[in-house]
Formats: sequence, C-alpha cells, structure tokens
Amino acid sequence: QDELEFSMGPENETTVTEFILEGFPELGPRLQVFFSLVLLLMYLTTVMGNATIIFLVCVDCHLQTPMYFFISNLAFLEIWFTSSTSIKLFVMLSSGWNTLSLSSCFAQNYFYYALGCTEFILLVVMSFDRYVAICQPLLYAAIMKPQLCVHLVVAAWVLSFAMLSYRLLFLSELSFCGSKIPHFLCDNSPLFQLSCSDTSLLWKIDSVFTSCVVLGSLCLTLAFYICILFCVLHLPAASGRKKALTTCSSHLITLSIGYGSCIALYTRPAEAVSLSTNRIVALLNTVLYPFLNPFIYSLRNKSVILALSKSIARARTKL
Repeated sequence: QDELEFSMGPENETTVTEFILEGFPELGPRLQVFFSLVLLLMYLTTVMGNATIIFLVCVDCHLQTPMYFFISNLAFLEIWFTSSTSIKLFVMLSSGWNTLSLSSCFAQNYFYYALGCTEFILLVVMSFDRYVAICQPLLYAAIMKPQLCVHLVVAAWVLSFAMLSYRLLFLSELSFCGSKIPHFLCDNSPLFQLSCSDTSLLWKIDSVFTSCVVLGSLCLTLAFYICILFCVLHLPAASGRKKALTTCSSHLITLSIGYGSCIALYTRPAEAVSLSTNRIVALLNTVLYPFLNPFIYSLRNKSVILALSKSIARARTKL
C-alpha cells in the first residue's frame, strides 16, 4: 500500500494531501474479489438498464410522454449517481488502490450529495405527474405541458447543484489531522471526524439541509401517493384498480429503500452515527437502489417491453 503524501505547512504542521478509503477491511482477499465481481455485474446492469430506457424514450414516439420523460431523466441521473461511488469501490476491492486526493474526495462528496438532492426533487415531480394522470386525467394534457416538464427537470438539476455548492467552499477551508476514512466513499461523518478544524457549523448546516430535502420530499411524495391511493380505490373497474395499485406498490418499495437508507444515514445526530453500520446502509443507497430503479419504473412496463421488442426487431432486420 502506497505511503500517503504529506506537505509541511509554514508552522511545521503536517497537512494531509491524500486520503485512504478503508472500504471493507473485515473482508478477506477472496471475499473482496468476489464482492468486486458482484459489484461490477450490478454496476454494468444498472448502466445498461438505464441507458436502454433513455434510448427507448428517445427513439419510440409512444414513450415520449411526460411520465417517460421524467423516468429517462431519472435513469440518466442514476448512471452518474452510482458511477460516482461504484467505480472507485470496484477499483479498491479488485486492485487494492484505495488512495484518493483531497480534490477528488471533495468532488465525490459534492456530486454524491448534489445528485442525491436532484433525485429527491425528481421523485416529487414524478409522483406529482402520476397524481395528475390518475386523479385529474381530463386536465392532464393541459397541466403537464412539455414546457412545464422541461422547466421542472431543469429546476431540479440547477437548484440542487447550486444549493450544494456551499460544500466545496466549506470543505476547501478544512484542514485534516487524519488520513484514513473508514468508509468506501468520502461521506460527511468520516470526513468531518478527520478534520482538525471546527466543523460544528458545517454539521449544523448539513443536518438542517439534508433533513429538509429528505423529509420534505418524502412528505410531498407520500402525500401524492396517498391521494393516488384514494383515487384508485374509487375507480369503477377492478382491473384499473389492480394495475394502479401494483404500479404504486412497486414504486413505494424502491422509495422505501432510497428514503429509508438516507434517513438512517443523514437525519440522525452526529454522535449517533455508527461508521460500520453506515457502510452497509450506504451500499443500499449507492448500489442496490440504482440497480432496482430501471426494473421497477420501466423494464416491467408493457409499453417499454413493446418498444424494446420493436427496437430489437428493427436491429435484426438491418443486420
């Protein structure tokens, strides 16, 4: 394992210039290789599944609706979200190269939280879209116009990345006395605990911001789904009720994984955070949740399966 690089400050202080991500040291070499192969398989499946959704929405006119427009944006986001952590984790497990420069660590931290915030906003937008489609079907076309859909998506991305920009400013001002991060990513808890600087203000800002984003979006999403549930129960056709309930229940399963892991990780006081537990819960958030999303939101849908079959048939015809 390479030695960490250090530089001497003006007052003979030792300044950390690289971090060591410990990952999962409790796993033996063989288990780490096996875990890396499983992770690689899940990562490639996640990327291919989400890329397939984006491709189908772009080429099939039947999928160019507000619902699939939002789903394709979510798919695009999931590719980058899981890539921000899974690639480094795979390299760590397969090769043992677990060092990360300060700038790379700060960038990973920023993109991890900015993309996560964007996803929560998109989930609220998607639940609102389903609410209008099911509860206000006659007004759906008038409300969910293409311009509004584009504005909502752009607002989600711009607001998240703009609001999280304070992190880079604060992180760049911190000095660190330790170099070993007991995690597989540059998350808040292990990073702040290594700092020699006073991080109390940053802890408070992060706690308030994260709690507002996670719990606020969760309340709005659940409110829309509860309204959908009441509307579904009053549908005259039993087949329509069954289809809507099946769709909503599958959505709620993935939402419970995403929101549950984030609530467990980021809405507790700092002293209650267990780093060993965080690593396991973070895997649900960074690996399992993006892996399940393509199957839950799209690849089980008959319209998507039909569009995929048509694309495969066209490809075979050209060959």
